[in-house]
Amino acid sequence: MKQLVLVVEDDKMIRDLIKIYLEKNNYDVIIATDGEEAKRQFMMHSPCLVILDLMLPKISGEEICQWIRQHEKHEVSIIMLTAKISSTQKIEGLKIGADDYVTKPFSPNELMARVEAVMRRGGQYCQKINHDGLLIKPRQGEVLLHDKKIPLTKYEFDLLFYFMENPNVVFSREQLVEKIHPFNESNILDRTIDAHIKKIREKIEDVPSKPKRIITVRGMGYQFVP
Repeated sequence: MKQLVLVVEDDKMIRDLIKIYLEKNNYDVIIATDGEEAKRQFMMHSPCLVILDLMLPKISGEEICQWIRQHEKHEVSIIMLTAKISSTQKIEGLKIGADDYVTKPFSPNELMARVEAVMRRGGQYCQKINHDGLLIKPRQGEVLLHDKKIPLTKYEFDLLFYFMENPNVVFSREQLVEKIHPFNESNILDRTIDAHIKKIREKIEDVPSKPKRIITVRGMGYQFVP
């Protein structure tokens, strides 16, 4: 599962350079060019790391950092990009929630080294998948739909996680049984999977009788459509 990075930078050349190096190092990347777009992208995609320029149009980097910490606490890492600033200013930035600073102009390799260091420290808490407001956190065993926690049983959670890890793949009932009941699959009926999926749909679909996330593929099985 690739980890997702939000790059918030209004300078296109710097933004594109960071994106190229992150993707080369096996990260997924989304971008924002100002503070308002950063908020929208953060809420929509729930990234694991934010690389955040301090001097942004509309909303400053410091304000975005504080907003993220109020919203996500410590599940997301933040690296600030800045022109030369004093030690006092850096300390203040660390107090409001930045994990590290990179001073412009910077070497892309230095930035990647800092990204790796920050993700080693905190990235293990940020295993998550987000599809259109449906967010699953496998390490915490949590599912949220538009920021509201959704209670699931163990089998419902395992099934939904399997679907979200493999979007657009059609799974037969037999494959799903094998995945979530690996040790007693011979005793599990197809209708058990149907019952689990019915319950999941009741919790995550706007209209459970007309599902748009977990759909039935006639004669084949089920498919998660992000």
